[in-house]
Amino acid sequence: MKKYIISLDAGTTSNRAVVFDRELNIKGIAQQEFRQIFPDHGWVEHDPMEIWNTQSLVLKEVIEKSGISHDEIAAIGITNQRETTIIWDRSTGKPVHNAIVWQDRRTADFCEELKSKGLESKVKEKTGLVIDAYFSGTKIKWILDNVKGVRERAEAGELAFGTVETWLAWNLTKGHLHVTDVSNASRTMLFNINTLVWDGELLDILGIPEKLLPGVVDSSQFFGVVDESIIHGNIPISGMAGDQQASLFGQLCFEKGMVKNTYGTGCFVMMNTGDKPELNNPNLLSTIAWKIGDSVSYATEGSIFVAGALIQWLRDSLKIIEKSSDIEALAKEVEDSGGVVIVPAFAGLGAPHWDQFARGTVFGITRSTMPAHIARAALEAIALQVKDAIDEMVSASGLNMKLLSVDGGASVNNTLMQIQSDLLQCEVVRPEVTETTALGAALLAGLAVSFWKDEDEIKKLWKIDKSFSPKSTEGHEELIHYWKKAIDRTKNWIEPK
Repeated sequence: MKKYIISLDAGTTSNRAVVFDRELNIKGIAQQEFRQIFPDHGWVEHDPMEIWNTQSLVLKEVIEKSGISHDEIAAIGITNQRETTIIWDRSTGKPVHNAIVWQDRRTADFCEELKSKGLESKVKEKTGLVIDAYFSGTKIKWILDNVKGVRERAEAGELAFGTVETWLAWNLTKGHLHVTDVSNASRTMLFNINTLVWDGELLDILGIPEKLLPGVVDSSQFFGVVDESIIHGNIPISGMAGDQQASLFGQLCFEKGMVKNTYGTGCFVMMNTGDKPELNNPNLLSTIAWKIGDSVSYATEGSIFVAGALIQWLRDSLKIIEKSSDIEALAKEVEDSGGVVIVPAFAGLGAPHWDQFARGTVFGITRSTMPAHIARAALEAIALQVKDAIDEMVSASGLNMKLLSVDGGASVNNTLMQIQSDLLQCEVVRPEVTETTALGAALLAGLAVSFWKDEDEIKKLWKIDKSFSPKSTEGHEELIHYWKKAIDRTKNWIEPK
């Protein structure tokens, strides 16, 4: 009898494999970090072979550690860091360049050129996105234009593009699958979310040959099987979704108006908007949440580029903590940030500000500023960025949000969650399984192979770990005032070349 689903959770700084049983319990996790490559200011790359090697390693490791057999695995689901761009040779499977990561800003100036041509409304209407270096389209163009011989080979049909889920599916099946699901396709700035096809006009504008692109599939269906040389058992691959859409599904935000936030490397606030995209707000993204059968669900998203990465910066660069989990105890040494405000615009500002040329700043430092004040200000910065995005979302939708579902690594920080609840003045709910990104991919995979019957069965299995209710608004008005002031002074720091 099939007893387990495995999720491959391909993140920005590490790859993981997670085993779930029928009751949504985690039976095993394996994780391995991989290198972050910074060739120039604002440039971020990964080695695609390292992404694949670490992901295949943890897949094998989690099976061994969990003590499960291959014939007990019902299916595999894939979820991934979105927008990160890989192009490889179809015959050899070798990448033509490092992966250009979603955080990378090298195409910011080209994005400004597109805006100057008046293309913003066209891109928004077709894709639900703003024109920004964040998305895959301009990254593809950069590789085609800057790596010798690549454009010619792409036009000849010799090369393949994919974001990370496509790259993993290709390698898991030894090149038999070149597909992406609708949720990931909707993050490329090339996919029409109304017609659900690659948009010829946008491909022409960016000079991208369609034969480079993967086929687009549902988020929950049978795609193919893992090659026997990797793991035995003809195990189906049957779930696929970008990490934030997978998290929305894993939080069971199946109904219009339900909201979740993931506290990962960045923060990603997402609201289910039902069966139609919301395309009216220029400061929020509209994206495909998932497609199951004939049913398409859409979402509005506020993308915040730096959240957990701020804590990593305090750990690795400033060295005021030894490990990320130390941030909570340090922040609790003080009652407030002592007037310190951090705007972590390391890669510009995302929603709702969308300033590619903002850069990180720390305001309000005095001789009495201690590491604990910096730690507290960092937690506040994460929560304030989320508040900005949610305020915009609530205003645009007209919905009265009463509950925020949370997940991701930093959601285990109770101090951060209480700050978030106080700032939003709403209940913040953390599920028992905080690995909701991996869970979402598992659920999508399991539904496709009838491991779970339907969404109602899943709802009965889902459990809450802890909820946070607003306790105080003391000092919030002043904090928000200085936050807005700091945001204004951070914008436009780098001048376009």
